[in-house]
Amino acid sequence: MRWVVCVVLLLVLSVESRAGEVFLIPEYNPKPIYPPALQRAGIIGNVRARFVVHADGSVSKVSILQSDHPDLAEATRVAVGQWRFKPWTIEGDKPAEQEVIAPMIFGFDSALPIHLNEWLKALKCRELNEITVNTPEHAWADTPAFYYTRAYLSNAFSSTTLPNERRLALIARMNRKVPVIVRECLNSPVSRYVRFLPEEIRKLL
Repeated sequence: MRWVVCVVLLLVLSVESRAGEVFLIPEYNPKPIYPPALQRAGIIGNVRARFVVHADGSVSKVSILQSDHPDLAEATRVAVGQWRFKPWTIEGDKPAEQEVIAPMIFGFDSALPIHLNEWLKALKCRELNEITVNTPEHAWADTPAFYYTRAYLSNAFSSTTLPNERRLALIARMNRKVPVIVRECLNSPVSRYVRFLPEEIRKLL
């Protein structure tokens, strides 16, 4: 089973029209690396970066206009600093450089199955065991069952239904209990995974 963290990159040109615009064509635009500790904690957020693209395709003057977490800002700064665009010739009204504002969205994959909670409720411990038995204990929290539980808590509810503070507290509670859940599942392979989740999370599923 494969899981991903969705980092959506949307380039929005913010051209100061003192000169003509250049249609920027990305040549090398690695996504920011979602800090694993933040993903594991269920911390999601947005970052807005501003930078300048030069006619040779290079990027400079990377600055962060807004960020929901300093580590997300740093991940964005590092990634954008590596970006390269297709060079252009400075002629006519084409400028020597162009300013860009790029919003980044750090979150869980929004393309997860609609009935993810049903899959989680049906998941048998033996399926979890097949993965965790070959996974180091420090990485148990990153296995699909726990990742998808965090994703469900993060994507399935509005902030009114499940306020962010409570959502993060529930994820933290589950993360602390991961070693217990895994060991309980190893001892009860025919049980369902949800049986060993914190009660509040079971109710939300």
